[in-house]
Formats: sequence, structure tokens, C-alpha cells
Amino acid sequence: MSKLSISVNNLSKRYNREWIFRNLNYTFEQGKIYAITGPNGSGKSTLLQVLWGQLPMSEGKLAYTLNGQSIETESMYKQVSIATPYMELIDEFTLYEQVVFHFKSRPVLNHHSPQEIIEIMYLEQAKNKYISNFSSGMKQRLKLGLAFLTDTPALFLDEPGTNLDRQAFDWFAQQMQKNCTNRLVCIASNQPEEYPNDAEIINLSDYKA
Repeated sequence: MSKLSISVNNLSKRYNREWIFRNLNYTFEQGKIYAITGPNGSGKSTLLQVLWGQLPMSEGKLAYTLNGQSIETESMYKQVSIATPYMELIDEFTLYEQVVFHFKSRPVLNHHSPQEIIEIMYLEQAKNKYISNFSSGMKQRLKLGLAFLTDTPALFLDEPGTNLDRQAFDWFAQQMQKNCTNRLVCIASNQPEEYPNDAEIINLSDYKA
């Protein structure tokens, strides 16, 4: 099994002259779950994007280590699965086509078939439905399902309970238990029910300029 860690030293991010967060020192390790908390606008989503390599940092150092070897930011995407409210799906695809398309370029957990993946997401009735006709809750379940079932050492979830009804949220909680044991999991959230009680909490209010 691969072993991934993300280390940050004095990590800081600003937009124009406003510092979003400053001087974060932390090591994120595979096998642990981290909750990134803080009020709206505190930079939770921004920190996630910096950590997985999508956004550049303004100051500090960021290092990725896989099995004891340093890896470049440009290669980090291979190690990460992501589900965010701002992540786009392909509206012109059916659900089945979206699943097949996603896993053409990403490794699938436990060698599940596209049909099995759809069943795990409890979306069998929507197999041939176009994504453009999905409700916001169905889209969120699809995003989460694709992230959970992509075989990567790191998983980043931004406000994962967004648009989920009670039944769908219970499904999300089950997937957290089943598919996060040996992964580095970062969850940006203000809702304690979206992350387990034993998650390590990083409150961005503690990292303001």
C-alpha cells in the first residue's frame, strides 16, 4: 500500500493585499482524517486547493512525499480524489457515460464495474438519465461516489453534505466509514456531522494575519 504525506511550513495565501491565512505548519498523513473549519470566507476551500496543488501558495513551503520519495506538484493529481460544490460534471453525458468516462483515466477502487459503482451510489434508476436532468442532490451524490470509489491515497471533500437529504447523508456517512480507513482525508466543513469525532481539526481562524 502506498504511503502519502503532505507537509506545509509557514503556508500562507493571499488575494491582492488580503491574507486569507498565514503561517500554517502541519503534516497531513495517510490514515488520518482532517477537518478544515472556520467561518464562511475564512479560506477553507482555498486551503484545500492549495494542498492538492490547484492553487499556488503565496508564501511558505509545501512538500509531497509518497513512499518516502518526494513528488512534484504536477504529479499530485494522480494521488488525489476530489468532490467539491464547484466541480463540474458533463451535462451531456448520461450517468453511465459519466462513470465510464471518469474511470477511463482514474483507477477504480476494488475493481468495481460501472454498473456496480452506480449501484453503490443508489442511482440505478438514473443510469440512462442525462446529468443535465439530475437534481442538485443527485449531482452531489455522484461527485462523492466518484471520489470515494477512485483508488487514490488522498481524498479531499469540500462541504460534502451540500444538497444531501437525510437518506443521502446517511449514505455519505456509510461511505466515509467504508472508504476512508487508509487514506489521507481532508474535509472542509462548518458542520461537525460531516466529519468523524476523531478527526484532527484545523481551525483557520487561528491562522489569520
